[in-house]
Amino acid sequence: MAIQAGDKIPDVQLWKMTNDGPKAVSSTDALGQGKVVLFAVPGAFTPTCSDYHLPGFVLRADELRAKGVDTIACLSVNDPFVMGAWGRDRDVDDRVDLLSDGNGEFTREVDLEMDGSGFGLGTRSRRYAAILEDGVVTSIFVEDGPGLDVSSAESVLAAL
Repeated sequence: MAIQAGDKIPDVQLWKMTNDGPKAVSSTDALGQGKVVLFAVPGAFTPTCSDYHLPGFVLRADELRAKGVDTIACLSVNDPFVMGAWGRDRDVDDRVDLLSDGNGEFTREVDLEMDGSGFGLGTRSRRYAAILEDGVVTSIFVEDGPGLDVSSAESVLAAL
């Protein structure tokens, strides 16, 4: 069953691109302290993810922080080099932490996998957003199909 409100996030290894190259980080270190908005995308550089989902959170980062959010993080089943390039391409800077779930472990553990093999993507993450408090899900918004609606930055802001 997919992760839901009241569940603790899994403790798995993720990756983050730094100035010194890829750095391993545990999901609990990256997402387990304070109030966190986590959103997941099927793939960096894909149209909806690049044109709407990520930019919405980048543009509204100050509004989210004004509502008490300590960390805004984006997770994708992409390698850390792709996530780093995507962040540079989209001028993310430090507004959103881009986390690589390259092996899909976090995505598998929260049971939010998507079969993108029909599009040449393989197994990826479903599109969703979650509000976490000290590593526990307080709210989760999973898209039922393609497109961006319930997991948008606007929807998360309305829920905070």
